[in-house]
Amino acid sequence: MGPLRRLVVLRHAKSAWPMGVDDHDRPLGPRGLRDAPAAGRVLAEADCLPDLALCSTAERARRTWELAAAEWGTPPPVRHDPRLYGADVPELLAVVREVPPAVGTLLLVGHNPGLEELVLELAGEALDDALDDVRTKFPTSAIAVLAWRGEDWHDLAPGTALLTAMIVPRGTKTP
Repeated sequence: MGPLRRLVVLRHAKSAWPMGVDDHDRPLGPRGLRDAPAAGRVLAEADCLPDLALCSTAERARRTWELAAAEWGTPPPVRHDPRLYGADVPELLAVVREVPPAVGTLLLVGHNPGLEELVLELAGEALDDALDDVRTKFPTSAIAVLAWRGEDWHDLAPGTALLTAMIVPRGTKTP
């Protein structure tokens, strides 16, 4: 059966769409700059801090990671992986399955539709209405927490995880 493991999926915060900027290089917008730190606070309050973070190389994902991790005393190591940009479920699973077995909680920072589809693919069951919430919408800054048991990340398979939470943190506007 193996130890309890958690995959925490964080969709990047709301981005801006500046003229002439390549999609990969789009920065966070004002709401994203507020919501990314809120995501970090939510993860800390939920005792869901990762042992390792895997982050897309896109600017909006990198900045989401930086702002969220700045809310923690000592952020975990992060790996920026270009394969996470625009990845579909098989690509995301391939990256996750490379994670060393010593990692108990993994944070994945990336993009839709891949992240939403990954959560729906992995979750065999869910607490409360979490699965319905993901099916309805997995907006920017959304966090999904999947728990499962396995000796190795390679054991993570469709339908084997319990979706324990789906949270959409929002930062507060300053007047």
